[in-house]
Amino acid sequence: MPTDIIVPNLGESIVEATVAEWLKQEGDPVEVGEAIVVLETEKVDLDVGAEKRGVLAKIVRAKGEDVEVGDVLGVIEESGAEDGEPSPAAAGQAAQMEEPKEAAEPAEERPQASGEREIATPVARRLAAEHGVDLDAVSPSGPRGKITKEDVERHLARSGGEKPAPPAPRPEDSRPARPAPQVERAADPRGEERVRMSRRRRTIAQRLVEAQRTAAMLTTFNEIDMTAMMDLRQRRKEAFAERHGVGLGIASFFVKAAVGALRTFPQLNAEIDGDDLILKHYYDIGMAIGAEEGLVVPVLRDADRMSFAEIERAIKDFAQRAGEGALTLDDLRGGTFTITNGGVFGSLMSTPILNPPQVGILGLHKIEQRPIALNGEVVIRPMMYVALSYDHRVVDGRESVQFLVRIKELVEDPERLLLEG
Repeated sequence: MPTDIIVPNLGESIVEATVAEWLKQEGDPVEVGEAIVVLETEKVDLDVGAEKRGVLAKIVRAKGEDVEVGDVLGVIEESGAEDGEPSPAAAGQAAQMEEPKEAAEPAEERPQASGEREIATPVARRLAAEHGVDLDAVSPSGPRGKITKEDVERHLARSGGEKPAPPAPRPEDSRPARPAPQVERAADPRGEERVRMSRRRRTIAQRLVEAQRTAAMLTTFNEIDMTAMMDLRQRRKEAFAERHGVGLGIASFFVKAAVGALRTFPQLNAEIDGDDLILKHYYDIGMAIGAEEGLVVPVLRDADRMSFAEIERAIKDFAQRAGEGALTLDDLRGGTFTITNGGVFGSLMSTPILNPPQVGILGLHKIEQRPIALNGEVVIRPMMYVALSYDHRVVDGRESVQFLVRIKELVEDPERLLLEG
């Protein structure tokens, strides 16, 4: 009996996706829960699994096609598993179990999964496919035994980076090869090419333009003397890392400072809904992270209740999973205020763009030794420019300037930050 593979509910306000990759081809056996196809949404990549055991009989929507919730992606023909008859995939697994143990050394330490593809992140799968790497030969190090991009890279380094020969095409697969829809060579002899933007990049572009078109966006600046905070980090970093198992960075200080400033200026922890202003009495701080496929903003929920160590651990986890393409929709949902740090890329000053429907975003920048006047003398101090972009429909200039002054006061006096942040 055929079973349709349907585009599932994609989460908050997401109704469209793009077929990023088929993990199975027509004629391949599938097991219940095994990932069959990867969908790229505007926020994350989602694996769509099989609801029935059988064979992938037909691929309806090809790689690169845009789909909507409820669309049919493909068809599974259920295998005859009645009266105790095992499916072809199950029979294959049983045969493999009877093989000598010497042939299964790399896979012995791998946790059992319903399908090989489910134990690797989407980025790791793509990298393995590009280099012809058998995932059974890769040792996992990710959470819950998942194979990460770094695991595949380490495997390639150990094997000398040689690419195994690609598998020979199956004779029964007579479908014509599909041209890559995302790249089209231009006719210009100097070598131009036209590259189709990914769904995520198109969404980012659309949201940024929308933010500038709908909000009365302005930016104000200040600078912070980072001496006291850096001295505190220098004194406490070893004990902090030994006790909590994570480094003490600057991000946790600014998250705490942002919460303290938002408490003083609640208009910046709000959003506009028609003629109403919705003031949020909770503090879900988004942390902008540059991932391979575009900017993502995972959210620290109830950041006001988090310790410095909890914030640092969460940010480290977000960064790792963003690099692996393993962030979930829940990680990215909501947010009342955003912090972005262009300083990690060397930016000295910038004007961050709002993340709708939020009305404020704090931009951090590179720490640089600069001469400043202090008590009538010129001294060299580690300084950072900070920027606040805000929606002038909600926030006046006075509040925006005072908000940044509050951030400055808290960061320049870390003890005060510990008490009030």
